[in-house]
Amino acid sequence: MDGLSRRNALKAGGVLGALGALTKVTPARAEPWTWSPQGSVAGTGAGADPLTVWDPEADELVAGLLDRAEVSRVNDLLRTWTRNGQPLPAGLPSELRDFMEYARQLPPWADQGKLATAVDFNKKRGLYLGVLYGLASGMMSTVIPKEARAVYYSKGGHDLKDRISKTAKLGYDIGTANAYAPDGEMVVTCVKTRLVHAAVRHLLPQSPHWMYSAEEEIPISQNDMMVTWHSLPTTVMKHLTAWKVPIPAGESEGFLHSWQICAHMLGIRDEYIPNSWAEADSQAAQVLDPILAPTPEGIQLADRLLRLGVNLDLAVLSKPVLGAFTRFLLGDKIADGLSIPREPVWSPLLEVSWGPFIAVREGLLPVVPLAPDAYWLFDEFLRQAALIYLAELRMPISIELPQMNRDMSRPPR
Repeated sequence: MDGLSRRNALKAGGVLGALGALTKVTPARAEPWTWSPQGSVAGTGAGADPLTVWDPEADELVAGLLDRAEVSRVNDLLRTWTRNGQPLPAGLPSELRDFMEYARQLPPWADQGKLATAVDFNKKRGLYLGVLYGLASGMMSTVIPKEARAVYYSKGGHDLKDRISKTAKLGYDIGTANAYAPDGEMVVTCVKTRLVHAAVRHLLPQSPHWMYSAEEEIPISQNDMMVTWHSLPTTVMKHLTAWKVPIPAGESEGFLHSWQICAHMLGIRDEYIPNSWAEADSQAAQVLDPILAPTPEGIQLADRLLRLGVNLDLAVLSKPVLGAFTRFLLGDKIADGLSIPREPVWSPLLEVSWGPFIAVREGLLPVVPLAPDAYWLFDEFLRQAALIYLAELRMPISIELPQMNRDMSRPPR
């Protein structure tokens, strides 16, 4: 079958017919890759289009573990590795141990002073961050087509709450005072997530459901990781800026630095990691903004996300309220694409009163320019919405390598 990809063989029997069988599907951009590595933390690089780059070090290693059926034993061992400075457990395959010892090292450009300043930022903005990570970043993931399909058809698509809890762990760990310190957990979370990504790259191309729907032959390229990265810190800072939350320059830089290190630890090459917010915005304009679009998979994931609040508070966190806030954060186009209706009370209330609420909360206005009940409602929403994505963190969370794709014959949880 030289020249006939497995994807095209699958599609040949479907709507694409013989023409699809003769055309190899490859990643493509609407416009050529132009972001310069001079704007990265490395300051230099080959400038290769990240759509064509993955994580070969981790990919080959994890593919071998899966093919040799060693993943169960590895997962058992890695459950005991929870702290950054903790020695790796005995009994790991030697090649995995060597890779993890290398991958757990902070980059030489890590700045402990900036990380300390990031702690101050996270303490002051914790409530905002919880909501933005959950609703802005979390809901945005459902309109990132490649990410939505990868989540939907991989093992994480079966138990979305479990998948969210593991994603929330990354957002929680990076906000702790000891995130990258020996007694923290962020390094562990990043290294395990990097291994999970490698496992998904190996497994998803074995799923006929994913292969039929996806545009690419291998998931989670460097470009895809950057897109997800921008859906987190870049998107969060965009909203905080739009809300006119006062952030000292040092704290803003520290917050970015903590996420730059995160990107490195997840396996994103330094030449793709922006060195400033201006460069982050520039890169996001090329890799994130143009690709946001609903998919059948994303619409289903969004609906399940909007139902997560039902067990916490039926009034403040009902599906319509979470949908209204999603519309407020991500705009009418995305909300309409996800089939989220406009909520007649909350939507206009957010549009008119959220800005003054933030101004009062930040001490920028001396009096409440809206009804006290609305102020309380917004404040309670911030607190309760953050709990949706942190609720599962009360129990120990083990990030483990998947060994299979989602079983599409079973209903999701």
